[in-house]
Parts: sequence; C-alpha cells; structure tokens
Amino acid sequence: MDSATLIIAGIVGLAIGFAIAKFLEKGKASKTLSNAKTEANSIISSAKTEGENIKKDKIFQAKEKFLELKAEHEKVIINKDKKIGEAEKRTRDKESQVSNELAKSKKLNTQLDSKLKEVSHKEEFLEKKQSELEKLHKNQVQQLEVISGLSADDAKGQLMESLKETAKTDAMAYIQTTVEEAKLTAQQEAKKIVINTIQRIGTEEAVENCVSVFNLESDDVKGRIIGREGRNIRALESATGVEIIVDDTPEAIILSCFDSVRREVARLSLHKLVTDGRIHPARIEEIVKKTEKQIEQEIVEVGKRTVIDLGIHGLHPELVRAVGRMKYRSSYGQNLLQHSREVAKLCGVMAAELGLNPKLAKRAGLLHDIGKVPNTEAEVETPHAILGMQWAEKYGEKPDVCNAIGAHHDEIEMKTLISPIVQVCDAISGARPGARRQVLDSYIQRLKDLEEVAFSFGGVQKAYAIQAGRELRVIVESEKVNDEKAAQLSFEISQKIQTDMTYPGQVKVTVIRETRSVNVAK
Repeated sequence: MDSATLIIAGIVGLAIGFAIAKFLEKGKASKTLSNAKTEANSIISSAKTEGENIKKDKIFQAKEKFLELKAEHEKVIINKDKKIGEAEKRTRDKESQVSNELAKSKKLNTQLDSKLKEVSHKEEFLEKKQSELEKLHKNQVQQLEVISGLSADDAKGQLMESLKETAKTDAMAYIQTTVEEAKLTAQQEAKKIVINTIQRIGTEEAVENCVSVFNLESDDVKGRIIGREGRNIRALESATGVEIIVDDTPEAIILSCFDSVRREVARLSLHKLVTDGRIHPARIEEIVKKTEKQIEQEIVEVGKRTVIDLGIHGLHPELVRAVGRMKYRSSYGQNLLQHSREVAKLCGVMAAELGLNPKLAKRAGLLHDIGKVPNTEAEVETPHAILGMQWAEKYGEKPDVCNAIGAHHDEIEMKTLISPIVQVCDAISGARPGARRQVLDSYIQRLKDLEEVAFSFGGVQKAYAIQAGRELRVIVESEKVNDEKAAQLSFEISQKIQTDMTYPGQVKVTVIRETRSVNVAK
C-alpha cells in the first residue's frame, strides 16, 4: 500500500512539476515576444525617421541640381542670344555696306554712260577732222607734183636714195671710230678684270714637299718604334712604302716619300700604334690596312666638303671622289686640290665680272684637273685634259663644262666663253711666284718611273722607291718567285734601270721574298 502510494505520489508530483514548468516557460516566451515586438517597433520607427531624412536630403539635392541646370541653361541661352545679336548686327552692317556699294556702282555707271557719250562725240569729231586732213594732204601733194613736175613716188625714191648714201657714210665712220676705241680699251678692260679677280681671291701658296715630321712625346718611344733589331721599322716600311728616318732629332721621326697618300697612311698608322702602345709586325700590318680604308673614306669626305664649300650641286659621286683624291696629288709641287679650289673661285669671279654664269664657270674650274688623278695605269698615257673631259662626259656634265676641261691646254678647240676663262684662271693660279716647282715634279715622275720598271716584271707584288730614289725595294709573291729567281729578278731589274733610265748616282735594288703559314684555331 505504501509503495503504491509512493508511486502515485511520485507520478502526481511529476505531473505537477511538468505543469509548473510549462507555465513558467509560457510566461517567459510571452515576455520575450513582448520585448521583440517593442524592439521591432523601435527599429521601424527609427527606419521611418531615417527614411524621411534621406528623402528630404534627396529632395534638397534634386532642387540644387535643378537650380544648377537652370542656371547653366540660362547662361547658354544668354550666349546664344548674344551671338544671334552679333550676327544680326553683322548682317545689318553687311546690308548697309551692300546698299552703299550699290549706290556707288549706280553712280559710277551713270558717270560711265556720260563718258561714253562724250567719247563717241569726240570720235565722230576726229573722224571728220581726219577726212578733212586727208583731203587737204591730197590737194597739197597734187599741187607739189604740178609745181615740181615729179610724182610723189619719184620724189620719195630720190629722197630715200640720198638718205641711204648719207646714212651709209655716217655708219662707216661710226663703226671705224668704235673699232678703234674698242682696240684701245679692250686690252685695258681685260687687264682690269683680271686684276680685280686676282685681288678678290687671296690664297696662300701651297707647295708640296716629300717629308713629314712625326712628333713624339718622349725619345723613349723611339726604341719601341724601331723594335728588336729594327724589325718594326722594316715591317712599317714594307707595309707603307715610306722611308722612316730615326736620327738624333729630339722627339721627332721623319717620314720620307714622294707619294703623299703613302706618307699620310704611314703618319696615321704610326700615330695609332704609338697611342695604342702595341707595336709589333702583325699589329703594324693590321693598323696599316685599317688606315688605308680610313684614307679612302676621308677622300670622299674631302670631296664632299670641297663641293659644299664652293656651292656646287648635283656632282656625280665618282667626280666627288676624284676631287677628294686631288688632296693627295701635286702638280709641279702645288697641291692639286688647293689649286683647283683657287681656279674655281677665280673662274666664278671672272665669269660674274663678264656677265656669264658664275656657277657653271666655278664647276668647270674645280673639275679642270681631275684627269691628273687617274684610276688605272692605262689612263696615265692619256693627256689629263682629255681624260678629265671624258670623265665629265661619262658622268653627265654639261657640254660647256666638258669643253672647258678638254680645252684648257688647247688639246681641243674652245667652243664656249667659259673655256678661255678656265685657261686664264689656271695660268693665274700657277703663275704666282713660289706656287710651283718644276724640279719637284720631274723628281716625282722619275720615282714613279722607277717603280713602274719593277712592276713590268712578273711575280712583283709591291714596289717602293725610297731614299730619294737611291733604293728600289721590291716585294715579290713567294708562290711565283723562289729564292734563285729572286736574285735573278734583282739583277734583271737593275739592268733594265741602267739601260732605260737616266738617274744621278746609283740605285740599289732589294728584292724581298717572304713565306707565311697561317692557320686559325677554332
């Protein structure tokens, strides 16, 4: 009984506890729900307030934007109104001008009509007068024919015959007087033109020599240039064909050669070697080859600068190159390029004095001696004036220029007025005291002939006349000339020089044969 009671009591207690828990939970949920509703209402209220604020701000911004757009629109309208007003003003001004012009035109037309009427009246009056004069003239002629017994044509013929005889006599007398005056003044005027031309061209005398001096910073470099047992000097002389004289002159080495191109190659090569510091035979040959290419480029640059300085345009590149080569040539000791520049300037001035084309004369003066720098040995036999004329014709020069080049030494007939100008200016340039030395030219020709004798034999690669023509150094090809043939070649060259040439003293012939084996490691 007690156990059942306890069980029942326990069950009742659990039920009561469950009911109490449900009741408490329901009260708590109601409270939570009430709080949530309160919070939601608060959020909704704040959202409405914020929305109203945003709405007010947007409305305010929209009003401001509207006002700005309205102001800009008003400005645009004002500007357009202003432009329309200006356009209307211009239109009114144009209309006023047009009306004025129309009034003026109407007035001028009226004046023109009145003038035309006056002119027509005058023409009628003049025609009447002309007819009356013709009638009077005929009457007078008829009366004169009756009085003189001659017709008008006969009288006119007699008068013309008498006038012809008188005019012929007067003309002959005038011509005779003019010729005599021309003979008296022509020579004086010619001298005046020549003197004025010479006075306006003041150039220095340009006499070439055969020696260049290479200055050194110190005498210590001389030993390096000479090399062990003189091998560097020998290599440099063989590569350039220039005699290198190392004597007791302090801080100086003398380069001797009749060919100014070789001398310049040697000078530049020596300068590069001394600057670089590496002086040995292989380096010498390399530098000499590079310097020869540099000289070829410099020849072209010299030609271009000369043509630009003289204001000559449209010259063929080969003629420009020939002008550059003249820097390293001489004529009777006178530098050929300086001589040609001087002749060009003289021709330009003299042509201007005589009323001819100075540019064409200057062009002919510059090119008159290009035949003195031939490209091949076969061209040497042609006279330089004829060779220069052939080059000018080949490269499209005008006939006046070609004739002036070919005729400046009277090889061909002069056909233009520029030809005698070039001849005279060439004589002026070479006639100044000290400008030319004929002895030097004959000396250079003798050395060239000496080298040509060596080249006439087979197997000769290079030939250099050195020591003022006292030695001929011949370099042969080792594949074609052996040691025995080298000795025989030296003897044959010396015998030909002895029989074919005239020279002072003795000429030493040295034949050099060199064998090289070159391979490249890769």
